[in-house]
Amino acid sequence: MKFMLQSGALLGAIAVALGAFGAHALKATLEASGRADTFETAVKYQFYHAIALVLIGVLLSKADASAAKWLHWSGYAFAVGVLIFSGSLYTICFTGITKFGAVAPIGGMLLILGWVMLFVAAGKFA
Repeated sequence: MKFMLQSGALLGAIAVALGAFGAHALKATLEASGRADTFETAVKYQFYHAIALVLIGVLLSKADASAAKWLHWSGYAFAVGVLIFSGSLYTICFTGITKFGAVAPIGGMLLILGWVMLFVAAGKFA
C-alpha cells in the first residue's frame, strides 16, 4: 500500500512539474520541433496513472488477500508502464532520437494490462 501511494504521489508531482516546465520553459522548443503534442501525451498519461496508483493504494487498505494480489500487480504494471511509456516520449522530446518511439508500445501494453488487472481485482471485492 505504501509503495503505491508514494509512487502515485511522486509521479503526480513530477507530472505537474514537467507539465509546467513544458508549458513555460520548453514551449517554444517543443512547438518548433513539432513535439508539443508528444510531450503533452507523456504528461497526461503519467498523471492519469499517478492518480490510479493512489487509488490502488487506497483500495489495498480495504482488500482481502485475493484482491490485494491483483491490485499489487496492477500497480506495478502502472508504475513500470509509465516509466517506459512516458519516459520514452520524454526522451524523444528532449533528445530528438525518434527510435525511442519503438519502446512506447511496451509501456502502453503494461498500462493496459494494469487496467485489466484492476478490473479483475475489482471483481474480487465482496
